[in-house]
Amino acid sequence: MDTQADTIPLAQADERISRYDWPLLATDLDSHGCAMLQNLLTADDCDRIAGLYDTPQHFRSHVVMARHGFGKGEYRYFSYPLPSLLDDLRTALYPRLAPVANAWNERMGITARYPGSHETFLKLCHDAGQVKPTPLLLRYIAGDFNCLHQDLYGDLAFPLQVAILLSRPGEDFSGGEFVLTEQRPRMQSRVEVVPFSQGDAVIFAVHNRPVKGTKGNYRVNLRHGVSRIRSGQRHTVGIIFHDAK
Repeated sequence: MDTQADTIPLAQADERISRYDWPLLATDLDSHGCAMLQNLLTADDCDRIAGLYDTPQHFRSHVVMARHGFGKGEYRYFSYPLPSLLDDLRTALYPRLAPVANAWNERMGITARYPGSHETFLKLCHDAGQVKPTPLLLRYIAGDFNCLHQDLYGDLAFPLQVAILLSRPGEDFSGGEFVLTEQRPRMQSRVEVVPFSQGDAVIFAVHNRPVKGTKGNYRVNLRHGVSRIRSGQRHTVGIIFHDAK
């Protein structure tokens, strides 16, 4: 696929990912259910990816959120082959996150384990009939928002995903905070607001994560969303590691 995003030096994806302190990020994920990758993309990267939104040939579907009760705003799912930067980031991020996912499943008493490479995991998805790519590009304008939700598309779902802010808070838009909530058994829900800058990424739990209590580990249920855009326009790209039916 010949896209604007393919003009980025794509061989740098793994180098970019490897510069982060992954043991510290794993600790953040265990403690908070999310972790930040600051400056994952450059401003030029962000502008090129956001610029793909109005070229429908790069996407397999277009969702207007209000039609489905998801909130207000819209997004497009990329088609295969993905723009190379997103494909390479997806491939490079996965093996750093699979050990966290496997440790979480062990603590929660879930038997499923995730293979070490994304290629192998995608083959499992495809063998299960989940063949549609899930990375997506979202666009919000003033008044738009995204209701709290979970991105689960089939029986095989990787428990972590990544969102990258492509727009500049305070310049391109105002409002539009990324919000995570945790529902703990017999407790009030906990809210986390992620402080994004352009090019920053957040890794976060898709569905459940383990929390250590006085009697061992228990599961908490997570949802994520975006608060109301007060002004301007906001683009985000989401990297989901499992494919959909």
